[in-house]
Amino acid sequence: MKTWLRDNGRALRDAVGRLLASPLASGLNVLVIAVALSLPAGLYLSLTRLQSFTRQLSTDPQISIFLALDATAGDAGYVERQLRTDPGVGTWRFIPRAQALADLKRSAGLADVLDDLQQNPLPDAFVATVRDNRPETLERLRDEAARWPKVAHVQLDSEWARRLDAAVRLGRTGAAILGGLLSAALVAVTFNTIRLQILTRREEIEVAKLIGATNAFIRRPFLFFGALQGLAGGLAAWLIVEGAAFLLNRDLGILASLYSTDLRLPGLRPADVAELLGFSAVLGWLGAWLSVTRHLAEIEGR
Repeated sequence: MKTWLRDNGRALRDAVGRLLASPLASGLNVLVIAVALSLPAGLYLSLTRLQSFTRQLSTDPQISIFLALDATAGDAGYVERQLRTDPGVGTWRFIPRAQALADLKRSAGLADVLDDLQQNPLPDAFVATVRDNRPETLERLRDEAARWPKVAHVQLDSEWARRLDAAVRLGRTGAAILGGLLSAALVAVTFNTIRLQILTRREEIEVAKLIGATNAFIRRPFLFFGALQGLAGGLAAWLIVEGAAFLLNRDLGILASLYSTDLRLPGLRPADVAELLGFSAVLGWLGAWLSVTRHLAEIEGR
């Protein structure tokens, strides 16, 4: 155990020394990694906040339940009890058919035409707001209400929820694709950096193998270097995202005041930061491992 800790400590010090030995080259590599990581991270943050803001602007989804023309007061009471006991329903209001006809006369300007009708063609109705705006929840309530006695028709206001859900899903897919492509670029940057280091130390590596050094011993400092470079890029990406959010929030505050709502880009949560740093370190390690493994195979094949 002590030998393992000593070897890894030596490899870690060697990796840190190489990073500090060429600050300009290391800084440029870290900057490239930071930009590659900050783009999907910033897109994820913006998409999450945009979804929350859109839900603030949108009215609560509604479900309209129209009773049959021959429905009685008891039938309306049954529907009201169902709405009261359903946890997914927020508020509701009952619109008697007489009130619906009176409202139609006032809003449509067809009082003379409607007065000539022999009977009221409008049914009693309930208009209920739904707590959860997910399409599957709205559709569940619609299907349940359609099976209640004396319910003739159920109208669901879920089209906007479907569009929002589809837009968010599209945005997440785009962020995932962008993140995958930029992650491949990060691996390529680390691969090329390690390749250059191996070429400058090729003779040293060959001598080390001649005296019995294992591939793991030779590979270890390069892996630490790649992981540290990726970790530094992740830290820089975090700072870029935080800085961009700070600058954008100044203008977003003005926009939010026009809509009387809170529109701010929050910083990454601690869990998100940990995932970003871990992901960047793993990608750096992977790029280094691929590069070292390839060049060790070339050296052994000679």
